[in-house]
This record gives sequence, C-alpha cells and structure tokens, in this order.
Amino acid sequence: MLYFRSLPTPNNKRMYQVNNEVESILHGLIAKRTKAIKEGESTKDDLLGLLLESNMRHTYDNGQSSMGMTNEDVIEECKTFYFAGMETTSVLLMWTMIVLSMHPEWQDRAREEVLSLFGKNKPGYEGLNRLKTVTMILYEVLRLYPPSIHFSRKTCKKVLIGDKRYPAGMMIELSVLLMHHDPDIWGSDVHEFKPERFAEGISKASRNSGAFLPFGWGPRICIGQNFALAEAKMAICMILQRFDFVLAPSYTHAPYTVVTLHPMHGAQIRLGLI
Repeated sequence: MLYFRSLPTPNNKRMYQVNNEVESILHGLIAKRTKAIKEGESTKDDLLGLLLESNMRHTYDNGQSSMGMTNEDVIEECKTFYFAGMETTSVLLMWTMIVLSMHPEWQDRAREEVLSLFGKNKPGYEGLNRLKTVTMILYEVLRLYPPSIHFSRKTCKKVLIGDKRYPAGMMIELSVLLMHHDPDIWGSDVHEFKPERFAEGISKASRNSGAFLPFGWGPRICIGQNFALAEAKMAICMILQRFDFVLAPSYTHAPYTVVTLHPMHGAQIRLGLI
C-alpha cells in the first residue's frame, strides 16, 4: 500500500502509519505460527494456520524452486480476511441504519417483516431466507454505498474489451461505484433509495444483469458473500426487533473512502427502545 505516500496529507500519513503497524503485527504472527508448524504443533483451527500449512506443504511437495506464497502475499491475504469478513459487513450495517433512518417508511416495513417472522425471538438461519423486504433493502444499500468502490484485475493475455485491445500484464481498475450509479443501467432514479427495484431479484433490477458488483464478479467473486449477507440480515433483524432509530441533527451526509466507503463525519444515530 505504498500509494498512501502519494499525497502527504495528515490522513494519508496516518493510514500509512496504521498500515505499517498492521503489517508489523502480522509479520510477528506469521513468524510465530510458522515456527509452531515446523515444530509439529497443530495449527488447523484458523485461516492463517491453514494458509501457512498449505503453503509449506506446496513448497515441500514441489521443491524449493517453487516457493509458493511469500510472507508479503500471506500478509495481504490476512488483510483480505479481515476486510472481507468483518470490515465490509460492519460498513454495510452502518449504511443500512443511516438509510433506514432517512427512510422511516422502509424501516417500518422491515421491522414489520422481521416481527412477523421471528417476533422478539432470536432470528433463525432458515428464516433469514424468507426475508424479502430486508434483502431488498440490503441490496439497495449495497448498490448505493458499496463497501469496496472498485476492484482491479490483471490481464493474463492479450484481451479485447469493447473496441480497445490490452496487452498481457495490464492492470485494469473497475469502478463499482460508477456502475452502480449509471443512469443508463439503473434508470433516471439511480440516485434514489428504491429497494423495490430488487423485488424480482438481482437479475431484473437493472438493464444489465452483470451491473451489480458489491462482491465482485467472475471466478474471483467474494467467496464469503453468502455468509456476509446472512450475518448482515441477522444483525439488522436483531436491531429492528429492539430499537427504532433516527439520525441525530449533527449527522452530515458525506460518503468518502478509506479502504472502504464510510460516512466522513461518522454516523450519529439516536436509538429508541421498542
């Protein structure tokens, strides 16, 4: 993440410092776990252990000339585990509460659905699949405020995209945010919060079934998307069962990106017990 150095603003300096601190911690964890694996300890109870053990087995089976992943590769995977598994879901929930505070009629509809299915009991996994209104709301929030606003792909061979030819090794950046706000794809109401556009599912929500990309696309689509949505549904159900919420007067709507899309000045929300 050396691009943090590009503009020496206080925010970028802080981001660069945090990145260095995170990488230093991960270097220590990887060294400790690698040592434990070499000493014969079982480390298969988490993703880092599985990743390191698989990498070491690959190197052993294929010889030292095939080194597998470097420590830097493992560090980047650890960051991905965190942001894909925790950061993005928490950001989705934050934007969902902001948007439902702005649109109390949809908050009421979602709460009515949740209470009709679960009452005040803990939501069950099977019941989450029957949440139509909540699912529509989450999809529309992901469209308007995708946690990751872009993703990159590297061409492995010469490729033709539209009328442009790209050589092998070219990095191509796809803007999720722009695609999700394109009126030619979503219509003239593209900037409005309208969960009903997903009433018949993702494929019929827009003029291009491949234009909804909150989890990426193709063979590298996020493998945790189903888990993330189930986690978000569970959390928003439990919030709706217990609270109603409105935006505080101090809230200022200003989305901005620091790795993921956040409200610049925080999300000041007032909760009321129900």
